[in-house]
This record gives sequence, C-alpha cells and structure tokens, in this order.
Amino acid sequence: MNLSKIFASIQAKALAIAIGFSFLVFASPASAHHPMGGNVPSNFFEGFLSGLAHPVIGIDHLAFIVSVGLIAALKPQGIFIPLSFVLSAMIGTGMHLLGVTLPVVELIVSASILLFGILLAIKNSPNLLAIIAMSALAGLFHGYAYGEAIFGAQTTALVAYLAGFTVIQLVVSSAAFLIGQKVLKGSFGQVSPNLRSAGLVICGVGATFLASNLSSLLLPVPKG
Repeated sequence: MNLSKIFASIQAKALAIAIGFSFLVFASPASAHHPMGGNVPSNFFEGFLSGLAHPVIGIDHLAFIVSVGLIAALKPQGIFIPLSFVLSAMIGTGMHLLGVTLPVVELIVSASILLFGILLAIKNSPNLLAIIAMSALAGLFHGYAYGEAIFGAQTTALVAYLAGFTVIQLVVSSAAFLIGQKVLKGSFGQVSPNLRSAGLVICGVGATFLASNLSSLLLPVPKG
C-alpha cells in the first residue's frame, strides 16, 4: 500500500476534523452575533474586543472566512480572494451604519457559506476573478451583519471595532490559506482530496444555517 496515499488520507481527515471542531469551539448559540452580550461597545477596548470576537463566535461567519482562505489556496494569486472579502465587509458594515438596507442578509450569508463549501469540494471551480467577485459580494452581507453589533456606538469604539474584525478575519483567512497551500503542496487549479472533506464540512454548516433561515423566513414564529 502506498504510504503517501495513506498519509494524504490522514491529512484530509485531520483537516476536516480540525475545521469542524473549531466551528464547535467558537460557536456560541446564545451570543452568536453579539460579542458584548447585546450591549454596544462604549470605548476603544470594548470596540476592538467586539470586533475580534464577532467573526469567530458566529459559526456562520467563521465557516465562511475559513472557506475563503482555503479556496484562495487553490488559485495562483488567490490571496486576493480573502482580501476582497475583508475590504468588502468593511464597506458592508459602513452601509449598515449609514442606514442603507440590504435584503434577507442572514439568508444570503448562509447561502454564501454553502456556495463556497461547494466551490471548495468540486473538481473545477470558477476562475480567480469570478471567485473574487463572489467573495466581495458575500463580504457586503457579512459586513452588514457585523454592523448590527456596533450600531449606535461612538466614533472611537466604531473605529476600534472595524480594526478588530479586519485583523481577525485577515488572521483566520491567512491561516486557512497557508494550511491549504501546505496540504496542496503547490497543486494550484486542482481540488486536493485533502481539502474536499473540509469543503463538505463547510457545505454542511451552510446548508444547516440556510435551512434554518429559510424556515424562519417562511414560517416565522409568532411573537408572544
């Protein structure tokens, strides 16, 4: 039996388990979108801490950030994929703070996770520019969702929040990018079996959130 194939299989399973475990560790159903327990940050420290926490305590945002980094590893110059997402997320947050309304935000956020999980798992993904465009579009909606936690804050806390969530997203997506490159060993343009399992895990996360959001939209729970 080929030892390299055995090692590759072990790497694939370990990567999928690690990603799935990280989602479980960081997920917090009670405060998935409110790092400060629903309170608006009031100073620089609280704003920065809230910004660091928001993208990772929400399993939906974390799954997408990881998927963006892993997909970037599949493409030459793929680092522009997470960069486009992070910059677009800042714009999305700004849109929320300016009072611009985006429709069905949570639905599109969950659909983006499923889409990027599929892109990671399939054999032939779209070209770099197409994925950058999709990443930027998704960033607007993820950023808009981030804006909910900072709406009404003072300028100092707001700036700190933007800095915090920008830093953490760059760190997480860059880590996923580097791990993906290591697993791929330079096989750009092809989906490694070592990453397909990770894509399937992300698909599962996206499908779960999408089903939940569709259920809430179509069958809203009456307010007591």
